[in-house]
Amino acid sequence: MNPTSPTAPTQTAQAFRPTDGDTMSKATRKNTQSSAPHAADRHDLIRVQGARVNNLKDLSVELPKRRLTVFTGVSGSGKSSLVFGTIAAESQRLINETYSSFVQGFMPSMARPEVDVLDGLTTAIIVDQERMGANARSTVGTATDANAMLRILFSRLGKPHIGSPNAYSFNVASVQAVGAITVKGETKRQTFNRTGGMCPRCEGMGRISDIDLTQLYDDSKSINDGAITIPGYSMDGWYGRIYNGCGFFDPDKPIRKFNKKELHDLLHKEPTKIKVDGINLTYAGLIPQIQKSFLSKDVDALQPHIRAFVERATTFSACPDCGGTRLSEAARSSKIGKINIADACAMQISDLADWVRGLKEPSVAPLLAKLLHTLDSFVEIGLGYLSLERPSGTLSGGEAQRTKMIRHLGSSLTDVTYVFDEPTIGLHPHDIQRMNELLLQLRDKGNTVLVVEHKPEAIAIADHVVDLGPGAGSAGGTVCYEGTVEGLRASDTLTGRHLDDRASLKPSVRKAKGQLKIRGASKHNLRKVDVDIPLGVLCVITGVAGSGKSSLVHGSLPADETVVSVDQGAIRGSRRSNPATYTDLLEPIRKAFAKANGVKPALFSANSEGACPTCNGAGVIYTDLATMAGVATTCEDCEGKRFEASVLKYKFGGRDISEVLAMPVSEAEAFFGAGKAHTPAAHAILQRLVDVGLGYLSLGQPLTTLSGGERQRLKLATHMAEKGGIYILDEPTTGLHLADVEQLLGLLDRLVDSGKSVIVIEHHQAVMAHADWIIDLGPGAGHDGGRVVFEGTPAELVKAKSTLTGKHLAQYVGAPAKSSKKS
Repeated sequence: MNPTSPTAPTQTAQAFRPTDGDTMSKATRKNTQSSAPHAADRHDLIRVQGARVNNLKDLSVELPKRRLTVFTGVSGSGKSSLVFGTIAAESQRLINETYSSFVQGFMPSMARPEVDVLDGLTTAIIVDQERMGANARSTVGTATDANAMLRILFSRLGKPHIGSPNAYSFNVASVQAVGAITVKGETKRQTFNRTGGMCPRCEGMGRISDIDLTQLYDDSKSINDGAITIPGYSMDGWYGRIYNGCGFFDPDKPIRKFNKKELHDLLHKEPTKIKVDGINLTYAGLIPQIQKSFLSKDVDALQPHIRAFVERATTFSACPDCGGTRLSEAARSSKIGKINIADACAMQISDLADWVRGLKEPSVAPLLAKLLHTLDSFVEIGLGYLSLERPSGTLSGGEAQRTKMIRHLGSSLTDVTYVFDEPTIGLHPHDIQRMNELLLQLRDKGNTVLVVEHKPEAIAIADHVVDLGPGAGSAGGTVCYEGTVEGLRASDTLTGRHLDDRASLKPSVRKAKGQLKIRGASKHNLRKVDVDIPLGVLCVITGVAGSGKSSLVHGSLPADETVVSVDQGAIRGSRRSNPATYTDLLEPIRKAFAKANGVKPALFSANSEGACPTCNGAGVIYTDLATMAGVATTCEDCEGKRFEASVLKYKFGGRDISEVLAMPVSEAEAFFGAGKAHTPAAHAILQRLVDVGLGYLSLGQPLTTLSGGERQRLKLATHMAEKGGIYILDEPTTGLHLADVEQLLGLLDRLVDSGKSVIVIEHHQAVMAHADWIIDLGPGAGHDGGRVVFEGTPAELVKAKSTLTGKHLAQYVGAPAKSSKKS
């Protein structure tokens, strides 16, 4: 129809003229529906054009909505930059902009990703691997609202009745206060009560700390002479003014000469208002200060030097008043049947679900249904072995990610984009099928599911695959393949060539050179396990998630200088931190520059004297725009090089310090390995980075831009310099592409051949097949696990097929190997 023709409006009006009053006839409706497709139906794709976040190279891609799309490629190829840094980040930014400026002021501000066009976005829900909770009070129950529902349940059904749901909360204190209120000249005294369930002795922490006073101060010195040895307590700043002006003791007298009152004021005095030089300040004793500043926080979230002080100065034990339950005696006295709320939180979640299912009380039926759905979701997702009292900070990355999924299972929302970061991490091959089913359930409800993944079992269920690469870092950032899984398998990309890789069992295994005897291990769910871990070989600890692997290895092996543990804990660093600073590589480089030019090493640090004064060594200038996202612009004076111009005149091996920091690791390894720039100390560190497959990283790349797999391998490279004889690696294949697993196996072999003992907690069948010895725990998770179900060589495990691990390993090595194409 020509819209400019004079008859067009008349025809349109006739076509949509109502009949039978105000109701459109069936025939007319049918004709209308059979006409051209509705305009809204065109928005069935998420379109990305010109993405340049991190290493993405003007990348363009179209993703189908309401389908499951898997993103593959080597670690560092740009998968997370595309999925999390571009699509999910822009979706969340646009949602935040729908709130008022006042509300946005309380939310994290986000800049628009570097991309030309982003079209067809829907609400993004990110389910990542970030560890849960840096708060020592956070538990699995509080993080998933299961505790909140339990508290309501006990406040309604618990006998004796002790009060509102707050009476069962270990985060609400029991407060009683008496005050006065004046109304129209008449003063009335009132008592204010707020009764919570917090144990008064441990303040709801479940543990008490005993502080070693010798680690707080040197009693032979005076305070002004630096007696206090707590990190951050310098007498040059505010602490010096407070201690000199408080008047509670003589700061020039050695602490050992303090009388009883002076020592009490130094150590235990409650916060007290004082005035120093006309300024109102607060003085508090050392122990209240430590408890507030250090001990109330998750130890793992503290800075390394503070964490070392806390571990050195304090010992923790279960609170004797509450038995570690965090709850007051009143909260523990109220029961449903024979179970109090502490007992319920201590139960394995699968058992707790059975207990809740047995409660038949019509008055709380909706609450029971909601609580039971949450608990059953834990079981469905493979976390039924946890308990609600488990501190959330102790969950692994995989457990944390699956716990975050709980609130989305059964949700009525549709047309939502769910974004997952390797959801199969920490899962035994037996559990991956269950995770696949959950992802497909989310898709089948009409949602778009985007998954970053390396496991072939998870890639196989994709409706659409986007393979990024071809390499990592600057060699990545482009789309190598888009299409179906079968198309990927037939393609000549790195992922396609390795998709059907299968490791074979070794024809011979190494013989143990000794044994590490573990007797009566009973941490968490271990059932007095006796096992001998062979030394001088590659030993792999296997079993389903929750079977007791980490409890056995991390909880039973001696924590001394002979043991080097590389876990999945996050690397903490600011945007100024980079591989050179994290690995201490910058130290020998700075000294080499200083020696060659006859100047101070501090000139060659962007965090010290050599920093560009305009941007303070950041390379960029950050402009705060209040409720809007801040803007980072390249510093015009140093052009992003971070150093002032006078420093860049100094050369070493023909390069200035900014050029060295811009080098990839592989290039720097050759640069410092020979010739005029030969620096053995720097070369040794760079060689380790190359060995773990990080040759493509630049020395000055911010740590905040590294992927999860890159961070773990960076930690491994750092620990390889330590002198320990026993290496413990916790799932080192995390974040590794199929093509990189072979390189990891070669690295493990080199460690063993150099005389080390390597113990690996792992689910990847290729690592199991490559082991010299396997210890399999199980047979299930939680109280169904905690036993050694197999000890022996991989060949014996495959032959026996007596455990879940044995069956999956046999299936893995028995699969026909694809004809090998060299990558």
